[in-house]
Amino acid sequence: MKIAVVGLGGVGGYICASLAKTEYEVVGFARGEHLNEIKKNGLEIVEDSISWNVKIDAKELGDFSGYFDVVLFCVKSYDLKDAYEKISKNIDFKTTIISFSNGVNNGDILRSMSDSNVLDGCIYILSHVEKAGVIRKKGKVFAGVFGGDEEATQKLSQIFEDASLRYKTSNDIKTAIWKKYIFISAFATITSYYDTTIGDIYENHKDEVTTLLEEIADVAKAKGLDIESEIEKSLDTASKVPYDSSTSMYLDFKNHKRVELDSLTKYVVDEGKKLGVDTPLMKKMYESLDSKRG
Repeated sequence: MKIAVVGLGGVGGYICASLAKTEYEVVGFARGEHLNEIKKNGLEIVEDSISWNVKIDAKELGDFSGYFDVVLFCVKSYDLKDAYEKISKNIDFKTTIISFSNGVNNGDILRSMSDSNVLDGCIYILSHVEKAGVIRKKGKVFAGVFGGDEEATQKLSQIFEDASLRYKTSNDIKTAIWKKYIFISAFATITSYYDTTIGDIYENHKDEVTTLLEEIADVAKAKGLDIESEIEKSLDTASKVPYDSSTSMYLDFKNHKRVELDSLTKYVVDEGKKLGVDTPLMKKMYESLDSKRG
């Protein structure tokens, strides 16, 4: 079985490195200095108390001739369409594809473009590219959550099982994705707004992040999804992650990179407006952050 991991950042890099230890044929797609370093020295994973290095068959998108049975998209949400177009010649209707990008509508985006077998899913992990060729993973948090077509779900489950990657399948994958989204949307927004870590937000801005979580839950409720219980669970998660944990959007703002503001912040404001749900704090923070992005 041939597997493609598109995007070797904090999420895709960790997954691809884990898959590289299996018997599957795995190709990882990256670009720039990160790609060059992986080709030269392998991909290094630095965890809390250990580090490990694996050789990756790493390429640039478009630089592959052949067919993939499974494609895992781990790019930023704003790169998803372009990434799909560049690998579309290597897949067909039998291929299982899934996006682990941040956001709640990535599966719908892929289905609008593809006749492949699209699963919906998300990943729980705290990780980022520390430098070219190196992924830093913080804490023990890791879980893949996915669902959809039964046969495709079983195929991806076996892949995660073989790679010793924790996972859970869901019969209500839309709600499951929103359960992850509520945390990352709220904390990506507020850590970027205050230019600080998750630990500092929990300690010094708990009331505000609670309000953001409530606004997101209200939007989900208007869409017929009950994630109210995730408000307290999200706060509990924030209290347990390493104090200096960052969100990827905060790091992208800090490093003057393109940010996922549209999928993580603006989407809540726009959906709220469409559904008649007020999101005043999210709107305030979005407008402030929108003025700061390049």
